[in-house]
Amino acid sequence: MIKTLETKSSSSEVGDKIDPSDLHVIAVSMVEFYLSDYTFSYFVLTVPFIDLIAGNNHMKEENYTAAVDCYTQAIELDPNNAVYYCNRAAAQSKLSHYKDAIKDCERAIAIDSKYSKAYGRMGLALTAMNKFEEAVTSYQKALDLDPENDSYKSNLKIAEQKLREVASPAASLMQNPQVQQL
Repeated sequence: MIKTLETKSSSSEVGDKIDPSDLHVIAVSMVEFYLSDYTFSYFVLTVPFIDLIAGNNHMKEENYTAAVDCYTQAIELDPNNAVYYCNRAAAQSKLSHYKDAIKDCERAIAIDSKYSKAYGRMGLALTAMNKFEEAVTSYQKALDLDPENDSYKSNLKIAEQKLREVASPAASLMQNPQVQQL
C-alpha cells in the first residue's frame, strides 16, 4: 500500500509507513494524523474492527446475543486479539453464561497477561457463580495491573465480604437485622 506523505510545502510517496497485509480491508475511511510538519492520510477499516463496533452497539442496546455473535465473528477473523474475547465475555455474563465468560477471559489473558479488564470481568463472572475465593484472586490481579481502578476495588471488597460470609455462616446470620432483634 503506497501512502502519501505530505508536508506543508511538498508531497512524496512512502511505502513503509503502514503494512496492512494482515488486515482485511473492506471499506474506506479517511483518517488524518498530524505529526510535526507532516500529515499522514490513509484508508483502513478492518472486518474485525467493524464487528467490534457492531458488538459494542449491541451491548449499548442490551442486545447481548447479537453482541456475542459480532464478537465471535471478530474472533474468527482475528483470534489473537484479547479485546474481542474480553468483550464477548462481558456479553456472555449479561446472558448469565458465566462459564463461557470465564473461558473467554482466560483466552484474553493467554493472549495478553497484562490486560486488567479480562481479570476484572473474570472476577464478575466468578462472583456470579459464587466462586468468591477465585473472584478475589482475579480482582487482586486486576488491581495489581490497574491500581487506581475504583470498580476493581469495590468489586474486590464485595467478593471478600461474600467470602467471609460463606466461611462463617453464623457470623453472617448475626449481621441480619431481623436476627439481631430476637
